[in-house]
Amino acid sequence: MRLTKMVARSLPGFVLLGLHATLAAGAAAGTDALPPEAPALDRQDIRAQLSPRRYTTLAAELGAKIERISVREGERFREGETLIAFDCSLQAATQLRAQAALAAAEKTWSANKRLASLHSIGQLELDTSEAEVQKARADLKLADATMSKCRVVAPFSGRVAEQKVREQQFAQPGQPILDILDDSALEIEFIAPSRWLGWLKTGYRFQVQIDETGVTYPAKITRLGARVDPVSQSLKVAAVIDGRFPELIAGMSGRVHVTPPADTRQVTR
Repeated sequence: MRLTKMVARSLPGFVLLGLHATLAAGAAAGTDALPPEAPALDRQDIRAQLSPRRYTTLAAELGAKIERISVREGERFREGETLIAFDCSLQAATQLRAQAALAAAEKTWSANKRLASLHSIGQLELDTSEAEVQKARADLKLADATMSKCRVVAPFSGRVAEQKVREQQFAQPGQPILDILDDSALEIEFIAPSRWLGWLKTGYRFQVQIDETGVTYPAKITRLGARVDPVSQSLKVAAVIDGRFPELIAGMSGRVHVTPPADTRQVTR
């Protein structure tokens, strides 16, 4: 006892504090004073990112000068609204020419049918004039189809993510012009442990905390991955933000807080 007191007087103060803490932890190790450790299921730090439900790139389908782009980056639009208009004066002239050619072919065919009824022309001339009508109709359909490409309409309601080309520029066929997205329902994708499959189902509700806003939002599972990764024993899970929150935009990220059912937590302890 005397030796212990001598050693204690010779040790620095911070060493004595560490010694007392170690002894206290050792004394509590054999008791139930410490709370039980949280299950690994609740300690998962799962990251997730918000993504739009639908997104696409609108491109030019013909070579023409861009006359007008009605929306700018970040602006909203409605389904069916004209987003891009091309200068199609040459295509319009081609359409008028096809219409005139069809009218002339139909008149010739009509006259030949009357002459054929009088046995004034042969069957070959009548069939040829009919074929010219079919050809003119096909040319007009082609011209109409080309004119329909002079306007690019919105396939869905949403916002413009990026504008790649400016007005009065000449666009080549297939050249990207606008990146658009549908943010009416933002989706969440994350990787979950495969052992959750025993209770994680479509429609299961959970919380997601977004870093950019610092707010926790409700969400629900919409679909589960089709296969489990055998190496990491995980699968992909897709969910959707449950509600409309204007402050949320695609690309934001955060942490997923999935609380397992009470009976599952008891089993994992």
